[in-house]
Amino acid sequence: MNRQYVALLANGDPIHYSDRKQWWWLLSVAFPLLPLVGIVAHAWSGYQIALGLPLLVSYGLMPLLDYLLGEDENNPPEALVPQLQEDRYYRWLTWLTVPLHFVALIGCAWWAATQVSSWWAFVLLAYVIGTGSGLGINTGHELGHKHNRFEQWLAKLVLAVPVYGHFTVEHGQGHHRWVATPHDHASSRMGESIYRFALRELPGGIRRAWQLEKERLAKTGQPTWGWHNEMLQSYGIAIVLQLGLMASFGWVMVPFLMIHNMVAWWQLTSANYVEHYGLLRDQLENGKYESPQPHHSWNANHTVSNLALFHLQRHSDHHAHPSRRYQSLRHFENLPQLPSGYFGMFPLAYIPSLWFKVMDPRLMALPHVNGDLKRVNMAPHRSAELMARYGHP
Repeated sequence: MNRQYVALLANGDPIHYSDRKQWWWLLSVAFPLLPLVGIVAHAWSGYQIALGLPLLVSYGLMPLLDYLLGEDENNPPEALVPQLQEDRYYRWLTWLTVPLHFVALIGCAWWAATQVSSWWAFVLLAYVIGTGSGLGINTGHELGHKHNRFEQWLAKLVLAVPVYGHFTVEHGQGHHRWVATPHDHASSRMGESIYRFALRELPGGIRRAWQLEKERLAKTGQPTWGWHNEMLQSYGIAIVLQLGLMASFGWVMVPFLMIHNMVAWWQLTSANYVEHYGLLRDQLENGKYESPQPHHSWNANHTVSNLALFHLQRHSDHHAHPSRRYQSLRHFENLPQLPSGYFGMFPLAYIPSLWFKVMDPRLMALPHVNGDLKRVNMAPHRSAELMARYGHP
């Protein structure tokens, strides 16, 4: 039975709320274990191709379910949000997810080293667990925005699985500050393919995170290369984990982990690409940018994929209120809306011609853009072509 939340309004009337998705949030906890489903299918059927079953679920079944079940635009009443925020059930779910990412990686590494024979099946399994570990960045994203030491450490711990220890520093202090501006490595530009975007997003993010952490440590009198460096703390855990896998299962882990790491990083690049494509904050007369608003992120209310991603796709409210917990994130009217959840948008982004065909007209039709390319974060190398296509404002 779902929990009931009750509060009194200013006029004394009671207000009640029950989170209909309360138990469905367990999907976010279980989803990191999806790569193990491929192992079970392989063991049961004997067919190595069964190792790819998780990809079929993620990029076939999930978009289909999003389409069939539609969107969820339900919001919790603001008067009850403080109670919802403090309900530790929701926190326990994110905490429980952290060790499951380790379980999935270790389980797949063991299977790759002891069972898989064909080279293509080996690569397939490494790719599958890479997509699963990429979800660790999503878990780290939810935890890293919380202002308590325990959840900050959990974020560092889970980010060690995809070897993405710089993420919390870069995302919180860099991306959230510069989102939807030409200065942000993690905000994709109109006319920029995901492949071109990746070439500046990953190295740019690491450089910025390192500089931010270096400046923070200098203010406290701490050395950059030391245990107080929050990036190095997570990377240190990652090194221990991956060297442990090599010691346990042999040198076959070197190519396995290389593929795993690159695919996990690609998962975050894919999310960053679709979340802010072409959106631009207004620059004020003093040269600063307006505060991030909900319309500076692409939103998605698709029910099933949100339940598997701790509401990551309600990205608009997240950027307007970064510390708000996932169960309290809201839907707003008249926001930039993606036509599918992330599991449907990622494959679309991998085919740039299709992506531009779907998303560029949608971007130009947004109310706050209104066909004006000056209100778009545009790729400089495509500016002449886009001007010719969409005209001057």
